[in-house]
Amino acid sequence: MDSLHFSLIAEPVFSIGSFVVTNAMILGSMSIVTMLAVLFYAANSVGAGKYNRFIGLMQWCIEGFLGQAEEIIGDKKIARKVFPLAITMFFAVIVSYWFKILPGVGSITVGDVPIFRALPADLNFTFALAIIAIIASQVYAVQKHGFFGNVGRFFRNPFKDPIGAFEGILEFVGEFSRLVAMSFRLFGNAFAGEILLLITAILAGAFAVAALPLVMAFELFVGFIQAYVFFVLTLIFTSLALQTHGDHDPSHDHSPADTSKKATAAE
Repeated sequence: MDSLHFSLIAEPVFSIGSFVVTNAMILGSMSIVTMLAVLFYAANSVGAGKYNRFIGLMQWCIEGFLGQAEEIIGDKKIARKVFPLAITMFFAVIVSYWFKILPGVGSITVGDVPIFRALPADLNFTFALAIIAIIASQVYAVQKHGFFGNVGRFFRNPFKDPIGAFEGILEFVGEFSRLVAMSFRLFGNAFAGEILLLITAILAGAFAVAALPLVMAFELFVGFIQAYVFFVLTLIFTSLALQTHGDHDPSHDHSPADTSKKATAAE
């Protein structure tokens, strides 16, 4: 490959009837199938009582993440309901992110279109994950507060409680800002990583053999961080949705400062 080809959007490679298959779909399908195969293998091995180092690592990872979910949510029962979605997103992001370091990603092309593109480098995928996370947080909030109780978090009588009404508007706007932040954060890092790998491969020339492994190792680390951040943000946003605003019981009081600290720590 002697030229750089960058596109902010996933590009079509071929179509099946009216269904267009993009390069992100191709590599994404491979990564998701691999993820499911690994998880099913781990689950079946545990169910059959077969253990090895890999299974032990998976158990240690999931148990640790579950403990963190319980700590963030604050309610073990609810945390165990939210955890399957959050940990699935973690594995989906990390596996699909790591697949972009495979040989041929970005370099094998049909015409000028690369055949493979990392799934997190497709804004449709990151937006879909963020939408699922935000909607799920609202579903759990409705289960706790009830439908009208949850709506009451956003819309209040401005004549009886003007400060609360303004706070509700900010909370409503905040839901959309969280969605945008989650999706663009993951997309930006994944897309920048692909560009970095391509530029390194071209500019390093004969030294690419030595330079690329370092960049790949860095991308593996970044992929883990991005998956972990997405996992934590999903839990934090669910925790914020479950909070009971207006409750003056000190044991249930969540000040704006505390909320800000939680979100800042995850970001």
